[in-house]
Amino acid sequence: MTPATLLADDFTAPGPSIFDFPPIFAGGPSWLTKPVLFAVVGAVLVIIFAWSAFAKPQLVPRGMQNIGEKGYEFVRDQVARPFLGKDAERWMPLLLSLFFLILLWNFFGVIPLIQMPIASHIAFPFVFAITIYVIKIYLGIKHQGFIGYFKNMMFPPGLPKPIYVLLAPIEFMSNLIIAPFTHAVRLFANMFAGHLILAFFSAVGFWFLFDKLTPLGAPLGVLGVGMTIAMTGFEMFIQFLQAFLFTLLAAMYIGGSLHSDH
Repeated sequence: MTPATLLADDFTAPGPSIFDFPPIFAGGPSWLTKPVLFAVVGAVLVIIFAWSAFAKPQLVPRGMQNIGEKGYEFVRDQVARPFLGKDAERWMPLLLSLFFLILLWNFFGVIPLIQMPIASHIAFPFVFAITIYVIKIYLGIKHQGFIGYFKNMMFPPGLPKPIYVLLAPIEFMSNLIIAPFTHAVRLFANMFAGHLILAFFSAVGFWFLFDKLTPLGAPLGVLGVGMTIAMTGFEMFIQFLQAFLFTLLAAMYIGGSLHSDH
């Protein structure tokens, strides 16, 4: 057995345990962990950013206002207007806050010393998804009536009546059970898997270049470092994309409740 094989046998890849955090201080409540702390920090930072950007707008935007307006225009034009139409401006505070908060929480995964995408803990995406679905159902019943909302959902017009025997329960399950689940899990799974991949390549680089540096293992270490850099750039794109998709789906669900023909 070669020395490189022995080193590889000693190497332990990071697993799901890297997402387990003890309380921040000894004797503290079990829920007060690093992800919870930085979830609050992220929310505070978004509030500060929004206040700096929009509290006292200038005719010629500068600094934070310029960044805020670019973000506002992006969410309005790419997310809100396609699904909400004339109601887009009314829902922009929710959608813009949702987008910026999820984006910042995701970026925490590649910020040194933090290195933890908050959405990689399933509770956070589920809270957002449940909130959107409470709004969705409330708006649907308010604008379409209780019977009308479920009728439009389960019995779309223009189909042969026997089809509804199969279609109605599928639509009910899809809209009220499967959709909220996938809305949360899509964000969670991407952040969980992406962070695990980054942790793996980082561990490979550190192990073969620092912990167990050998002539045979060094190329593996260099490969690990190179892949870490490349995957960090790719992961930042995924982090942005997932914030965009989560907000996009939120707008689509709200729009569907406001306008039954969507």
